Amino acid sequence: MTLAPPPLDLTDPAVVADPYPAFARARAAAPVQWDEPLGLWLAFTHAEADAVLRNRRLGRIWRDEEPGERLDSFNLIHRNAILEMEPPEHTRLRRLVSAAFARGHVERLRPWVQELADSLVDRLVERSGGSTPVDVLSGMAEELPVAVIAELLGVPAADRPLLRPWSNAIVKMYEYGRTTQVEDAAERAAAEFVAYLRDLAADRRRSPGEDLLTHLVTVRDSDGDRLTEDELVTTCILLLNAGHEATVNVSGNGLLALLEHPGELARLRADPGLLPTAIEELMRFDSPLQLFERTATADVEIGGATLRAGQKIAALLGSANRDPAVFADPDTLDVGRTDNPHITFGAGVHFCLGAPLARVELQASFGALLSRTSRLELGGPARRRPEFVIRGLRELPVVLTP
Repeated sequence: MTLAPPPLDLTDPAVVADPYPAFARARAAAPVQWDEPLGLWLAFTHAEADAVLRNRRLGRIWRDEEPGERLDSFNLIHRNAILEMEPPEHTRLRRLVSAAFARGHVERLRPWVQELADSLVDRLVERSGGSTPVDVLSGMAEELPVAVIAELLGVPAADRPLLRPWSNAIVKMYEYGRTTQVEDAAERAAAEFVAYLRDLAADRRRSPGEDLLTHLVTVRDSDGDRLTEDELVTTCILLLNAGHEATVNVSGNGLLALLEHPGELARLRADPGLLPTAIEELMRFDSPLQLFERTATADVEIGGATLRAGQKIAALLGSANRDPAVFADPDTLDVGRTDNPHITFGAGVHFCLGAPLARVELQASFGALLSRTSRLELGGPARRRPEFVIRGLRELPVVLTP
């Protein structure tokens, strides 16, 4: 086994603050390396991380956390999640969920998303007035994706403030070195979220609407198969957790990157047609999800390393997205980058189902920030969250000039 020189400590504040120099050192040593403290392999290069995501001898194999009742609801929402399944179960569930998504929900929401983004930016501009720093995370980045997913599912407006705290508590379970307090909070959130969605699904059965939840309740495939109650609830929770966390963190990480590269911000403002490629570049440059684990179902070789059945390997997405073998000047932000095969949304059968919706949200929010301001600048130091796996900010003070 090859030890990463130096070992990659995912809890080191310096690595959390900026993991990319450590990634570069590790990539230069070997594409796949064993991490003894974590007890798993790490894939640092684009080719090997992509192989981890696509190789059918590697799977997502859910094993209940602490079997028993203590984490019962947390386990339930993962045991039935499409993200934690492999074919044929994954194929069946993705087919049903995709059929519900195929009813035009993303395009239906596009104008509404743009109106919401415009109004949120206008509110920030009014509060800032060109001189007062305002937090773009709480004022827009966190609010927009939760509102969009709630609208998509048909969650009543009065209930929407419940969603983000539930999601925040659950996703903290994906970090390393978590505490009992984190586990207890995640279980409470999962139990409350499950109970809420069971009641909402029952309401949609009685009174169907045109929302995605109604279509998930009623969808059937050609064989007459349908989602179970647990699969329905889990799918809704996954849409919120994965969807809003990714969009919030691309918004925060991406805007900070633009503010720290004023030349690229000016370039994008001068040519709004670059917005779609800029969004892809922001996702590549500072990935919102840094690590995705898979487990070997049989002995398999990845990047010269032999994994034994049962061993875990993690694709380090942020490292892969800065691989100089694939990306020219990978540490340079280039909003016009067109050759950009980033793997921020994953690859293979687990490619993100919500990617089209995320792109709509991000283009709307960054488009509004550019079109409804004449100037954007940092209003103070950005505060980063202390977690590695889900990479994001706690606060991003910005001065917005009308």
